[in-house]
Amino acid sequence: MKQVSTQQLADWLDATLQAARFKDYCPNGLQVEGKASIGHIITGVTASQALLEAAIDRKADAVLVHHGWFWQNESPRVRGPKRKRLALALAHDLNLFGYHLPLDAHPTLGNNAQLARVLGLEPELGADGQPVLCGRDGLVWMGRSRSARNLDELGNIICNALQRRPLVVGNPQQKIERIAWCTGGAQGMMEAAIEAGADAYITGEASEPVYHLARETGTAFIAAGHHATERYGVQALGEAIAQQFGIRVDFLDIDNPI
Repeated sequence: MKQVSTQQLADWLDATLQAARFKDYCPNGLQVEGKASIGHIITGVTASQALLEAAIDRKADAVLVHHGWFWQNESPRVRGPKRKRLALALAHDLNLFGYHLPLDAHPTLGNNAQLARVLGLEPELGADGQPVLCGRDGLVWMGRSRSARNLDELGNIICNALQRRPLVVGNPQQKIERIAWCTGGAQGMMEAAIEAGADAYITGEASEPVYHLARETGTAFIAAGHHATERYGVQALGEAIAQQFGIRVDFLDIDNPI
């Protein structure tokens, strides 16, 4: 089995995802150091106990996720579920890599780029050939649907693609031309999408204020699931790792209805 050194993989991931340019809510990169070399990686959305146990059962050397550990403002105490997860990783010499905003933002491997592929959204490109962005850190993408003409059709496309019914706020028959999207818990960026001229905004989660914002501005709002919208970036990144280093990378979907 081919192997790559843990440090070499960490350096490649940091450079590929440009991790240093983000001011994030958590550390990006190698969060827990395990074995010195890696031949098998399990990728997933969140470094939950279930994902760690599955990786251990499959004799993986590393876990690579979008939602890692050590979040800003959480208690630093190692107790309860946090202790169990950390103890598992350390006991089995398991490396843990986590990339949050860098994985959302990557122009081809990122969650937003990959969600566009899955939903049949065509990103709007600027004069430089790069996606047109708005919102904090340029995390919100702009574009159009290749097939949906109205909100009802867009909702059905999302339902079929993600295999879950999204929460849709707006007139089902309203015409949808310009769409903004940002995966995960980005409901707070809806105002930026409205200011950028979006007819509809797609994200993962909903909060109470966005209902009123959608009704009062006429901009449709769609919450398609935090987990559901963020399954695809880590898969694309895993495929890129396998191609770059020739090691085994498997994606495991530990489902989460949120």
